[in-house]
Amino acid sequence: MNPNWDNIDSQVTIQQESIASFFVHYLKFFSGKDRHSASELDIYNALAYTIRDHIIEKWLETKKLYNNNEPKRVYYLSMEYLLGRLFTNNIINLGADEQFKKGLKKLGVNWEDFSTWERESALGNGGLGRLAACFLDSMATLNLPAVGYGLRYEYGIFRQDICQGYQVEEPDEWLKFDNIWEMKRVEHTVPVHFGGEVEVYHIDGVEKHNWCPSYTVLGIPYDMPVVGYGNNIINTLRLWSAKVSEEFNLQDFNQGNYIDAVSEKVEGETLTKVLYPDDRTESGRELRFRQQYFFVCCSIQDIIRKFKKESNDFRDFPKKAVIQLNDTHPSISVSELMRILVDEEDINWDLAWEITSKSFGYTNHTILPEALEKWPVEFFQRHLPRHLQIIYELNQRFLQKISVMHPGDNDILRRMSLVEEYPQKKIRMAHLAIIGSTSVNGVSEIHSEILKSQVMPDFYKSFPNRFNNKTNGITPRRWLLQANPDLADLITQKIGKDWVCDLSKLKQLEKYVDDKAFSKQFRKIKATNKEKLAQLIKEKTGVVVKNDAIFDVQIKRIHEYKRQLMNILHVIHLYCELRENKDHKGPQRVFLFAGKAAPGYYMAKMIIKLILNVAKVINNDELINDKIKVVFIPNYKVSMAEVIIPATDISEQISTAGKEASGTGNMKFALNGALTIGTLDGANIEIMNEVGKDNIFTFGLDIDEIKTKRQSNYQPNELYEQNPKIKKVVDLIQSNFFSFNESGIFDPICNSLLSEDQYFIFADFDSYLDCHEKILQEYRNEKTWTKKAILNVARMGKFSSDRTIKEYAEDIWKVSPVFPKKAKKS
Repeated sequence: MNPNWDNIDSQVTIQQESIASFFVHYLKFFSGKDRHSASELDIYNALAYTIRDHIIEKWLETKKLYNNNEPKRVYYLSMEYLLGRLFTNNIINLGADEQFKKGLKKLGVNWEDFSTWERESALGNGGLGRLAACFLDSMATLNLPAVGYGLRYEYGIFRQDICQGYQVEEPDEWLKFDNIWEMKRVEHTVPVHFGGEVEVYHIDGVEKHNWCPSYTVLGIPYDMPVVGYGNNIINTLRLWSAKVSEEFNLQDFNQGNYIDAVSEKVEGETLTKVLYPDDRTESGRELRFRQQYFFVCCSIQDIIRKFKKESNDFRDFPKKAVIQLNDTHPSISVSELMRILVDEEDINWDLAWEITSKSFGYTNHTILPEALEKWPVEFFQRHLPRHLQIIYELNQRFLQKISVMHPGDNDILRRMSLVEEYPQKKIRMAHLAIIGSTSVNGVSEIHSEILKSQVMPDFYKSFPNRFNNKTNGITPRRWLLQANPDLADLITQKIGKDWVCDLSKLKQLEKYVDDKAFSKQFRKIKATNKEKLAQLIKEKTGVVVKNDAIFDVQIKRIHEYKRQLMNILHVIHLYCELRENKDHKGPQRVFLFAGKAAPGYYMAKMIIKLILNVAKVINNDELINDKIKVVFIPNYKVSMAEVIIPATDISEQISTAGKEASGTGNMKFALNGALTIGTLDGANIEIMNEVGKDNIFTFGLDIDEIKTKRQSNYQPNELYEQNPKIKKVVDLIQSNFFSFNESGIFDPICNSLLSEDQYFIFADFDSYLDCHEKILQEYRNEKTWTKKAILNVARMGKFSSDRTIKEYAEDIWKVSPVFPKKAKKS
């Protein structure tokens, strides 16, 4: 008998019958299809609309709950949100997976078969964006009234293709088939002004300013639901899209100036085309600057609109709103809020500054100079003249205060100034964020100490109470419950399901580390996950690997400080050894890389090229009999991570000590039973303290040793001459062994290593090799390795984003959860 797809009554609850009814309704009346003509995409769309309907009801109830309680709200500003696929995540967080499975069974539909049809939103690139996504999940799960703000990038950063071993950037058309999860809110469209001049006038002897902009872009909001886990709370992520006020200039068009007629539209709407426009050119840097202001201006206007619904007294603003700046990108918010308060709300300067400085929190995510943004003064003069005036005024008042705190110290005034004078006059955006925030936090214990002692020592000396640490975390709902369902089920069988919202409960697994049956099940799950990864590798690259291989994985943004280069140099070293010792026994070792290089980052792109060229040689060399394989999976994204991480044996977290602020990939791998090889950098140190020194593999120079070596005139060329292992690897690259038809292409990499080696790859190389040899010996003992892997899972409780967000809420935001009546706690 055919499944009955017709005549099913609907009701707006998550019941088996209503799920089936909604599904059939959407398939028929939105797609115009029946079971015979429906494609897999049609079925996915009908399923997604079905779950969205159940989300919307709870979404509206959450908004009503917040409006009735009028709580203090969190406004989270981030240029990136790496959300991943939302279909499965939303069903799991709603607790509707079983209802969906049973409700659709009579129709012969398994919803899990269609989840891959969802196009991942191209709203982020790396750890910053994924952290923001985890934080949104935790805020909703913890019942915190919060709104995320971001940009609705039409093409994201880019889709990474590989052509002849080189990264090629293509547009990521993630909106090609629309985004089912978003809702356009044209009624909350806001104007964003640029350029023009500032008029000065006086009223009753008080100087006033009127910004007369030269052009305006409209910000149109699109809302996406953020589903809390099992609590009926649905928060909101609001994304802004740029649109010009007029489609084209009709007068120019009628006069035959067709290009001029649409030029304003094209220029205005480029603001939300891509994430991080290429900044190798002046126009690219200027576009980034305008993009950041567009984002900030839209968001601050929206926050003020929400505030005015509850109060007209701006002295209440810090009691009702806290604005968290996720890194330096949104720091112009400080001057934007001041502009609105002083110019539009007619609040005197001192009160406006008191309100502003109590309303912001600033999270610093990196000490790299390129991320501590400095914008040329001429950009402000050309595009934001009023903001420049406000920043100059803020700087003057701030430096007066500092001069009293540090009398006679002109150097500290120069260092702390918002304005950098030499070699080009620029505004230091990180400084603006610091002086405008009530809290400045790093994202791991060591990173926060580096901020205080090396990056911002003058600010810490002057405002010590403003600085604090909030070690990053990851959401267990995405990175264990969803990504590794078999392991999640095994854990739940042993300790119950409370761990999903309280990751510290995983500690209870320690009593099973010597349980033979549990260890066997644990290994079986890892083996199943490896089969899935082997299939993914074959589909994406054509490389065939063995299911029982050691999977050694480094998946992250390609950057010199993350040292993918050291990893591939080690692979070349192993390859040389295998060619010399063909009788070497042991499991196949698969070295897997994935990640994107910024379009303008030449050296990072050449590292990708080296990895791919090495892979081509090694994977086709019959002399080593497939003992090692090298894989680079292109266009890395969250859905791939959800397959790769559960299958990984060895997690490469090998950044130069002092460069990685935290890392969250290290946490995801350990939570899924991978063992870390890492430097004493970022959150690696805290992971080591939690899982135990015997259950992690550390190597290399620490921060103090790096500092000493840098000060002692480090000479990498001497190490090359003295160390035969380094010399053999570098000489092989320079001999064009991996670039037979492309002579000399890797000379820039070798020359950089030999002359500078600013990330101390040579200095750490022997230690890295020794650590890998130790890993190989440990892996051969199945019982010991399994025990270490289980202990890694059991001791990851600290690294839940729920813990991180609780600390933000209690220590910085001073925000309390709001519970629906039926979930209200006594």
